[in-house]
Amino acid sequence: MHISTKGRYGLRAILDLAIHYQDRPVTLSAIAARQQLSEGYLEQLMAPLKKAGLVGSSRGAQGGYYLTRAPQDISVDEVFRALEGPLKLTPCIAEDQAGDCFRKGNCGSAFIWQEIQEAISGILEKYTLADLMTKENR
Repeated sequence: MHISTKGRYGLRAILDLAIHYQDRPVTLSAIAARQQLSEGYLEQLMAPLKKAGLVGSSRGAQGGYYLTRAPQDISVDEVFRALEGPLKLTPCIAEDQAGDCFRKGNCGSAFIWQEIQEAISGILEKYTLADLMTKENR
C-alpha cells in the first residue's frame, strides 16, 4: 500500500489550516511557505478538499482558504477520502468495486485483506485534525 503525495501533502495543508483556524482565511502563499510546498500544487489539493466540503475559500485582498468545520470535527479519514478516494487495499474488497473478484466466496485470503482495510479505516476515523495539531505542536 502506498499513500500518494496528494494524500500526504494534502493532509499537511489542511493541518496547516487547522493550526491557523483562528487566523482564517489563510493564503496559499502562507501555507506554501510554512509547508515548503508549491502554490500550484496546493491549489490542486484544495479543489477536492473544497468539493468534499472540508475547506472553503474567499476572494479578494483578505481572501484565502479556511476549514468549514472546527478541527475536532474533521477526521483524517474524511481528508484522505477527499484526496485519495475510497480505500482500495485490494480490488476484491475495494469499497467502490466490492464483488469484482471472480474468486469471491472461495478465497482463503480475502478475510485478511478485509481485516487490514478495516484496521486502517478505523485508525483514520479515530483521529481528527485537532489530534494531529497536538502532535504537531510538540
